[in-house]
Amino acid sequence: MNINLKTASRYLPMAIIATCILTACGNKLTTRDSVQQQSTTSKVNFTYSEIKGIGKDPVYNRRDPSDIIKVGNKYYIWYTRMDKPVRSGYWGTIWYATSEDEGHTWKEQGMALGLGKEGAFDSHSVFTPNILAYKGKYYLYYTGVKPTPGNPEKKFEGNSTTDFTGIGLAVADSPDGPFERVPNNLIIAHSEKASDFDSYRVDDASMLVRDGKIWMYYKGRCIEYGKEGAKHTQMGVAMATNPAGPFQKYSKPLVEKGHEVLIWNQNGGVASLTSLIKSIHWAKDGLNFSPIAEDLSSIPMAPGLYRPHLENGNKATKIPGWGICMRQSDGEAHLFRFEINNMKF
Repeated sequence: MNINLKTASRYLPMAIIATCILTACGNKLTTRDSVQQQSTTSKVNFTYSEIKGIGKDPVYNRRDPSDIIKVGNKYYIWYTRMDKPVRSGYWGTIWYATSEDEGHTWKEQGMALGLGKEGAFDSHSVFTPNILAYKGKYYLYYTGVKPTPGNPEKKFEGNSTTDFTGIGLAVADSPDGPFERVPNNLIIAHSEKASDFDSYRVDDASMLVRDGKIWMYYKGRCIEYGKEGAKHTQMGVAMATNPAGPFQKYSKPLVEKGHEVLIWNQNGGVASLTSLIKSIHWAKDGLNFSPIAEDLSSIPMAPGLYRPHLENGNKATKIPGWGICMRQSDGEAHLFRFEINNMKF
C-alpha cells in the first residue's frame, strides 16, 4: 500500500524454498508446496503526510479505510466514521469521500451504509468496508456486528466471546450509491467449528479477481482467543464465481498473523502486508505465502491502497504506490496518506 513506485519497476525474482508453519487454534499447518519467491534488494520503508477533508476532525473519528478506486477523474474511498470520543469501529457507520489529487485532499460525500435492521447481524455497527467494481456494479463489502443476549452492556473486542462478527455486502450501480444490501447479505459468517481459526471473528475483506473467480481475503480469530485481542488474528481466503457469492472458504489460514488484511497483485502472484509481524508476504498461487520483506518499521495501520485492478476491467498489475491509513491515540482516530518506497521486487 504504498509509494513512489513509479520508479520501482524492476522485478528481481529469486527461488527460495520456504516452509511456513502456521497455527490455527492449536492446529498446525504446513504449506504443502515449494513456491518460487522473490527477494528485495533494498529496505522497504513508508512515508506519511496529513490529508485534508477527512484528516483530523474536532467532531468525528474516522478509521479503517477501504482500498481506493478511480472512477472518471475521481478517487473514491470508504471508511468507518463515529462521533468523538468514541474511537472503536464497533460503534460506527460507513461513509465515503472523493479526491481529485491522488489522495491529498478529500471531500466527504456522505454516509454510504447505515445500520442493518433490528435483529440483523449488522444492527449494531457496520465498519471496515472494502470495494470491488465488477461488470458495471460496485460491491461494498463490510463487517457487521450485533449485541447478543450474553452481552447486555454491548461491550466488544476483548470483553465478550458471544458477539460474533460477519462480512456483509451491499451493491450499487454507481460508486456514489445508493448501496442496497443483497438478500441474505451475510456473505461470510464465523465458523461453527470452535477449533477453526475464524470461529469468533471474520472481518476486514480485501478483494481480488483472479483465475475467473472472486477472491475475498479476510482476517479470522478463533473463539479460544476471543478475549485476548487482535494478536491472534490470521489471514484466510474465500472464493466465489460471483461477487455476491456463495463464497467457499479455503480450509486453512494463509498467514500466521494478519490483523489488517491488505493484498495486491504483485509480479504474477499476490502480495500481502501483514501488520502484526511487520512483513510483506508473497504467494505465486495466492495461497502459499512466504515473506519477501521482513522487519519493516513504521508500517501503515489499517491501510487501504490505491488498487487500479479493483476497477472495472482494469488489468493493471503495477506495484502499488500510495494509499490511506489511520492513526489513533486516546479518543482520536484519523486518516493519513502513505507511500511505499524502495519496493523493488
